Amino acid sequence: MTLARTIRAATYGRYLVDAPSTADRGLAGILIGCHGYAESAEAQLARLQEIPGLEGWARVSVQALHRFYRGRSEEVVASWMTRQDRELMIADNVAYVSSVVAEVSAGADAAAQLVFAGFSQGVATAFRAACASAVPCAVVALGGDIPPEIDSRSLAWLRRVMIGRGTRDEWYTEGKHAADLTRLSEAGMPVQPLTLDAGHEWTAEFSRAAGRFLATL
Repeated sequence: MTLARTIRAATYGRYLVDAPSTADRGLAGILIGCHGYAESAEAQLARLQEIPGLEGWARVSVQALHRFYRGRSEEVVASWMTRQDRELMIADNVAYVSSVVAEVSAGADAAAQLVFAGFSQGVATAFRAACASAVPCAVVALGGDIPPEIDSRSLAWLRRVMIGRGTRDEWYTEGKHAADLTRLSEAGMPVQPLTLDAGHEWTAEFSRAAGRFLATL
């Protein structure tokens, strides 16, 4: 008889921090990035750095725990989770990202904004971590849907949400986008929808829109 069991194991996560030159005078905000499938922390940090108007903000890119080589190359990329042991992986990811937030925000002014920015597979992690945050925060999402297990009460904990999709995105479809907007509306969440002339990609237009959104927080 073959039995499938699980056992807790300790591992190390990796994240990148782009701290502002004015950090000694206090942070205006902390932007936590979650990358897509088969990407690295460097990829998401580059996106965060394209968002204008964030002088005084720390930009933090968290790399998913499950690393692997892309194809036959030596490029290291990562994935947030698979369907295997899904609930356990969700709990690990939320605890991991929450630990990163606690570390980078230690000593920060209580008035500093906290925002999660997710792309593709990282959108789910961004929403889960934001809903589990000790303080209400905002979410910037592109190309990924809200996890099904997050209920309206949890979504109502968020401050504001911007959620976008490309018109040629075959993964995050118009139907998924509309369903997410309905869920946020039913939770009473102020939401800014955005539709881009793009595919499954983070564009310069989205970066500019994200900058405008963050300026209103």
